[in-house]
Amino acid sequence: MKRKASAVWTGSLKEGRGTLTTGSGALERTPYSFSSRFEEGKPGTNPEELLAVALAGCFTMALGAELGKAGHTPEEISTEATAELKKDDDKWSVASFHLVTRGRVPGADDEEFARLAEETGRNCIVARALTARVSVDAGLVS
Repeated sequence: MKRKASAVWTGSLKEGRGTLTTGSGALERTPYSFSSRFEEGKPGTNPEELLAVALAGCFTMALGAELGKAGHTPEEISTEATAELKKDDDKWSVASFHLVTRGRVPGADDEEFARLAEETGRNCIVARALTARVSVDAGLVS
């Protein structure tokens, strides 16, 4: 199984503009820019926000699965993910992700919910992908 997405960028770093499109069509030429990436409150999305929402979605679904294995059917689980960016030696990095999750889960107690959430935070597909190898096939077109 493969999932695809694409990005197009035109112009310089600070004045340029780009678009992001997913193979599913959920994003279709969604705008992003330097200002939406590195300034607060600017219109458009950014790659780090998309990493955060991917992690939140993956984690929340996986936590539901883990609760199910433990015999609990969640009424609702909500998760907010924050990607923290830091600049060191003129290089930006995603320094950390922080998840805040809350659930209405009949039969589960706080300790069990917290334990399963902690395990899921280490083991969901996107969390593991954040340490995955990246390969690049690059070439110029005329």
